Amino acid sequence: MNIYFSGIGGVGIGPLAEIALDAGYGVFGSDVSQSLMTDQLEKRGVTISLFQDGQSLEALHSESSIDRLVYTAALPDDHPELIMAKKLGIRSCKRDELLAEIIAEKKLKLIAISGTHGKTTTTGMMIWALQQLGVPISYSVGASLSFGPSGKFDPESQYFVYECDEFDRNMLHFTPWLSVLTSLSYDHIDTYKTEADYTTAFREFIAQSNQTILWQNDSDYVQNAAESCWVLQADEQVAFTLAGEHNRRNATLILKALEYLDFDGIQDYQKVIDTFPGTFRRFEKIAENLYSDYGHHPNEIAATLQMASEYSKDIVLVYQPHQNVRQHEVKDLYTADVFTHAKKVYWLPTYQSREHPELELLLPEQLSQNVSDKTTVAELDDALWRSIQAERSVDNLVLCMGAGSIDQWIRKYI
Repeated sequence: MNIYFSGIGGVGIGPLAEIALDAGYGVFGSDVSQSLMTDQLEKRGVTISLFQDGQSLEALHSESSIDRLVYTAALPDDHPELIMAKKLGIRSCKRDELLAEIIAEKKLKLIAISGTHGKTTTTGMMIWALQQLGVPISYSVGASLSFGPSGKFDPESQYFVYECDEFDRNMLHFTPWLSVLTSLSYDHIDTYKTEADYTTAFREFIAQSNQTILWQNDSDYVQNAAESCWVLQADEQVAFTLAGEHNRRNATLILKALEYLDFDGIQDYQKVIDTFPGTFRRFEKIAENLYSDYGHHPNEIAATLQMASEYSKDIVLVYQPHQNVRQHEVKDLYTADVFTHAKKVYWLPTYQSREHPELELLLPEQLSQNVSDKTTVAELDDALWRSIQAERSVDNLVLCMGAGSIDQWIRKYI
């Protein structure tokens, strides 16, 4: 089967393309720009077009007969490639449908890592631990890894580890053999109109899972009553040496998951997890006193600043909010407590994506009003880079956070 991936450089589509390639499918794709993922796939011989006008898809179909077009929820219904696929009679589906099909076809046991915050790092921990234990696995994670590709299919594996996102109700397309739920709080207002919708979706996900491991406070939050759950109490947290309180909590979940899997009585799970090297864009050190992080929710900001405080007491945060529609949802959560560990904050304009044009554009001054005493409004420009350099020169730890363009911007100076 030949598969064309629209948006192949994305964190969800890219790993799936790698999996399909490993599994023996013909892989082609397109995106609007080059990225680490497109570069990685092109090195493996994948043909990728940087034009999404439908013409590349038509040309490829005439040469190689494309059987399937896979796309993300971010693609509008009138996207040229979707229109062209319909014209050519190519079946179109979202990424979760194809992945569920591959998992079923290969008879793999799905280990799903879901939740609101910490999914990527926790999925990375699970992948790392199983690799170190010598367990063959297939997997998909929404970030680049220092110890392997973002997506992999191993024909020897019986497990598939998946970062199972709740956006677009993606998680509800799967029936996991084992689910691990990280920290939960209301998010993705564009998918879930009310908090009750959000918690109901997670109860459904738990009901679809053969076994679920989660913390008591998260079980209480979703009003979970399923008997198939292993609910952890606060005093069960393991004393890992990993930095960050949230990482230590998530590492405990992974340890319990490994205990549930029970690989011939192996007992050194904690030691293996403690060697986890982290993932790309999750408190990633990119230069001396300069870190990049994908966090874009107040809870994630607070957790990452706490983690940074274990490295330095002089933290300067450069923050780029993500999506104006989301800022309307979280604006009241930007409290002084969130920024306790930052002595200064450079607040950038919101990175816009999938917006509702009727919504007022919230300005940095509005979003940061509760922490204005330590906030400077800034832009992604040379002046900000000079400020970052000045902060680093006096041994301040500079943390650049956001899911938009900030990471790509900062790397061009390094």
